[in-house]
Amino acid sequence: MATAAQVKTLQGKFVEGSTMRHVINMTATGSVGLIAVFLVDVLNLLYISQLGHHELAAAVGYASTLLFFHTSVSIGLSIAVTATVSRAIGSGDFPLARQFAASSMYLIAGISLVMVSLTYPALDLLLQVLGAQGETARLAARFCRLVLPSIPLLAFGMALSALLRSVGDGKRAMFVTLGAAAATAILDPLFIFVFGLGLDGAAYANICARIVLAGVGFYGVLKVHQLYAKPSKEVFQRGAKAFASIGIPAILTNVATPVGNAAVTTAIAAYGDQAVAGWAVVSRLIPMAFAGLFALSGAIGPILGQNLGAKRFDRLRSTMRDSLKFTLIYVSIVWILLAIFSHLIARAFDATGMAEDVIVFFCMFVAGSFLFNGSLFVANAAFNNLGYPLYSTVLNWGRSTIGVIPFVYFGGLWFGARGVMAGYGLGVVFFGVLGVWLCFRVLHRIEQHQHH
Repeated sequence: MATAAQVKTLQGKFVEGSTMRHVINMTATGSVGLIAVFLVDVLNLLYISQLGHHELAAAVGYASTLLFFHTSVSIGLSIAVTATVSRAIGSGDFPLARQFAASSMYLIAGISLVMVSLTYPALDLLLQVLGAQGETARLAARFCRLVLPSIPLLAFGMALSALLRSVGDGKRAMFVTLGAAAATAILDPLFIFVFGLGLDGAAYANICARIVLAGVGFYGVLKVHQLYAKPSKEVFQRGAKAFASIGIPAILTNVATPVGNAAVTTAIAAYGDQAVAGWAVVSRLIPMAFAGLFALSGAIGPILGQNLGAKRFDRLRSTMRDSLKFTLIYVSIVWILLAIFSHLIARAFDATGMAEDVIVFFCMFVAGSFLFNGSLFVANAAFNNLGYPLYSTVLNWGRSTIGVIPFVYFGGLWFGARGVMAGYGLGVVFFGVLGVWLCFRVLHRIEQHQHH
């Protein structure tokens, strides 16, 4: 059992102290983990492209598109974990938090196993739908067959990391992702080159990294925080209901982003391979440069959840304001740096002609639009954790369809490849502003509701 002292420390770390400090600390630890994962992804492609067969790199591209869908679902489920568990911790009900934590692990195990068993037999068909053909399709299917069974480990790892964030242990949550990234960085070149396993080696390294991910997570959650208690039937049903009401919209919210990106890819493809190559660099650059924003949306969830559980409405407001301030400062710094180094970045990726033009234009002008993207991330995280997850689904799909398709279409029509990039940036402005406005409306409504 957890000792009295332990329960004390777990009673809402975020319900006191400066909200800005909590936002910065949780975002910083989250960013380190995320950057490590993105870096390893880039390394992985780099190693495989060094094998000299372009089918291999293409196969990994198709496979990762297919596997990204599973990752999106895992992210959605981990958002549900944070929202349910952090609220119970904030309200000071630690036994309930432990039962909710256990319920969410059971649910995630079930959901990820069902998904793998549905995807596995349909692999060839799914890759065909994505456009993989011949040797590339065969290699992509082989890679997926090896990696797919480890999806439940990935889902577990993400959920465990979310549980550690829910109790306010940002540092251990960071070690979960860092451990997996380190394992991939070490094992990838070893399996691919030293053991001569090629593409299979990349798959095996991937599986080992997921074992590390889940292992480090389980240690932190079960050993350090003892955040597990067998749930009663009643708590399990209550947990499952809360889990579904947040998890399903959160999964739908996450799946919207690749849809928007696909629309940009389609629009820019009209300007030839060089333009597509430029956009490919930009879409690799975005997660690296704006990792702080991606981490912020995961970081503020537990802060909002705990304060909602503790009914500290003043702190909900100040968390939102501090997150938006953080977004403004962070984006301004990154934008200035990208603008200064835009030509260097293009050169680092050997981009010339149209590809260079797309990259430089993004760095100089479009990067600033991430102020609105970041605001939308913050608003979405708030909706998910304050019990309005459908708002984030509608906003994200709005952004990825109405906020992308007409903008990149007309942008391209009038100003070519640059116009596509400009459209991609402009389309988010309305949704960013709307998200923030709605968010403060929701906070007001929650407060009124509690006072009546």
